[in-house]
Amino acid sequence: MAAFFFGTGLNFTGTGRVRHKMVPGKTTNMIRIAMLALVLVPVLAATDTAAAQMKGPMQPSPEDKCPVCGMFVYKYPDWLAQIIFTDGSVRFFDGPKDLFKYYFNIREYDPSKNGKKVAAVFVREYYDLEFIDARKALFVVGSDVYGPMGHELIPLAALEDANAFMKDHNGKRILLFEKITPQMVRTLDQGPREWSWMGNQ
Repeated sequence: MAAFFFGTGLNFTGTGRVRHKMVPGKTTNMIRIAMLALVLVPVLAATDTAAAQMKGPMQPSPEDKCPVCGMFVYKYPDWLAQIIFTDGSVRFFDGPKDLFKYYFNIREYDPSKNGKKVAAVFVREYYDLEFIDARKALFVVGSDVYGPMGHELIPLAALEDANAFMKDHNGKRILLFEKITPQMVRTLDQGPREWSWMGNQ
């Protein structure tokens, strides 16, 4: 003998076992909820990233230190660089060079972070000192301009300005963000004898 309790989806058999019975209305709702979840998860993630980008660029406090060299970044406002993560947290740097060191080895400096969680990257433009999107910036290397940590990647917003800077400050090469490598960054600390890769523009 079996008894079915309407609205519960349960079918009680004479053996005392309970068999789950598919209820058309509920099954459809469950499928809809599952599909909605699949749609909402990436949307919410994208929303978090957009929100983090809208928050930046940020201003450091007197207590904020560069996670690479340990220097207090507020002392060097003209060289300030920063990475903003999707959760809204930010890491400040006293120059683009240390920013790239961190960017290439995020887990080494910050085990709780990774490259996929980077929402935005900002650097100070050399001439007007405004924050610009580092991923769209041009970087001049090999110049006679020094930052707080020595030889630097000099951020510029326009090719015309990058060329002018190259001429005025003996720059060796103009690089896009995505063309910069860890090896290039390391050689900046090693000095001109290791700059053969720069060549002549």
